[in-house]
Amino acid sequence: MKKIALPIQILLGLISGIIVGLVFYKHPGVETYLKPIGDIFMHLIKMVVVPIIFSSIVVGIAGLGSAKKLGKLGFRTILYFEVATTIAIVIGILFANIFQPGAGIDMNALSQGDISNYMASEQEMEKESHLEFFTNIVPTNIVDSMAKGDLLPVIFFAILLGLSIAAMGEKGQPLLNFFKTFSGAMFHMVTFVLKVAPFGVFGLIGVTISKFGVASLIPLGKLIVTAYGAYLVFFIVCFGLVAKLFKINFIEFIKLLKDELLLVFSTSSAESALPQVMSKLEKYGCPKPVVSFVVPIGYSFNTDGSCIYLAISSLFIAQLYGIDMSLSAQITLVLILAVTSKGISGVTGGALVVLLSSLAAAGLPLEGLAFIAGIDFLLNMGRAALNVFGNALATVVITKWEGQFDHKKNKAYVIRNDTAV
Repeated sequence: MKKIALPIQILLGLISGIIVGLVFYKHPGVETYLKPIGDIFMHLIKMVVVPIIFSSIVVGIAGLGSAKKLGKLGFRTILYFEVATTIAIVIGILFANIFQPGAGIDMNALSQGDISNYMASEQEMEKESHLEFFTNIVPTNIVDSMAKGDLLPVIFFAILLGLSIAAMGEKGQPLLNFFKTFSGAMFHMVTFVLKVAPFGVFGLIGVTISKFGVASLIPLGKLIVTAYGAYLVFFIVCFGLVAKLFKINFIEFIKLLKDELLLVFSTSSAESALPQVMSKLEKYGCPKPVVSFVVPIGYSFNTDGSCIYLAISSLFIAQLYGIDMSLSAQITLVLILAVTSKGISGVTGGALVVLLSSLAAAGLPLEGLAFIAGIDFLLNMGRAALNVFGNALATVVITKWEGQFDHKKNKAYVIRNDTAV
């Protein structure tokens, strides 16, 4: 028999998980036996994320060769990320105002999730002022930051180490070779991890559907539809315009990343496709130093899908409680989200913790998060896929902006893939 491709295996795992979840709705055995499967897969993914990001940035920065080149690349990268995420927040606000997903919902008909863990994490964030946020980007103990999964300190240290290796010239070459080999080993490790992806997807989606069922999702259906509508509009209109502006074949680029997007969508995790996306971007025509810098940085700073989600969810909770937010209050919310969304991937609990922080800053009821917690996995499937695609597109845009895109390599890769298809 012909071997079934990994994307098809993942899709089968997704469908099987949905079926099991529906058949054994509210059955305690589903969480008992399936949750560990999903958790093990996510632990495997998280296990390789920090080493991959760290080693990739070191190799990328050292490959640039100078702080001047890094400064130019870094400025353009952060500028693009800031513009993209701000537009994403504005689109989320517009969709929430137009479609009013929280208006007219009976809160008694909604299932509530446990948000105690997120509340604890949010309280830790609240203790930290904005100045302390920037101060804490500089690590006092890089090993501790890695152990905690605090990505911003890890990125900061990796950039400094990369610049130091580059400044050493020939003397730094052995250390650079070590990180190149280490990075390659991490990428290879991911191929082993992905072999259990179909089982992980099966466990993750099976537990979610079994716990909440279809009936409990109906009252929140408008929120789900509104969020995915905003995701789709941003994907087609904003990404489409960016692709056209920078002469990127949009359809071809979607085909390039279709397998990774399916993996991310199924696992609800942007981390699951990080190494594969980086590898494909290099083959597509982006130089390794640019890919190794932009993709890991974007993992923390370029979260378009998460920004849309945060904006819609914040207004959804306001509407749920009958709170009429004025234009000035919504502009303030945009500014709050522009700050709190940065480094979202380095926070335990991710978007829900950042949403709690944003709700507190905007003076909205924190209890409203309990109504969203139950469907967060479903909302995260779309936002994670959007984050990954936006980050990949940003890498090609920055490469072309820098004038480093390899058109010959791109043409050869496209021809190879067309021939394979």
